[in-house]
Amino acid sequence: MDDVLIRAINGPEEAAVCATIMASSDPWRRLGRDVEHTLRTVTNANSEVYVAADARDVVGLVIVVMNVPLIRGYVNALAVRDDHRNRGIGGRLLAFAEQRIFRESPNVFLCVSSCNSDAQRFYERMGYQRIGVIEDFIIDGAGEILMRKTIGPQATFVAHQT
Repeated sequence: MDDVLIRAINGPEEAAVCATIMASSDPWRRLGRDVEHTLRTVTNANSEVYVAADARDVVGLVIVVMNVPLIRGYVNALAVRDDHRNRGIGGRLLAFAEQRIFRESPNVFLCVSSCNSDAQRFYERMGYQRIGVIEDFIIDGAGEILMRKTIGPQATFVAHQT
């Protein structure tokens, strides 16, 4: 795992790889999100996309959005290629995103699909707490669970420049 570097996405070829990683895994597959849809997510101008890459390939990604209405610091997506799972890459990507967000906000928010129990357990292990559920948000019968990790209240937070 030490040979995996986390860095900003580099160009349309990597964006296409990231879209394929997302579209080929849950929850996106189960939610009916194809490569075209996930490519729009990866290339959204309001997002910051970071990849986990080894010497040959992009093997994972995390998408951060800093300015969502009422929220400053949202993890929009986290995905690791199937053949690289359970190696700590997802945890490293999430920690990278948290570090980025905590420079400007005391809170990290994300949503996880109610049908994705593995991801729910992962985020809870990483210190996230459930805030609420948006029922039938993307598809009938599946909700999106809003989760939050915090380092303190907004009122006392001081941003850190790097």
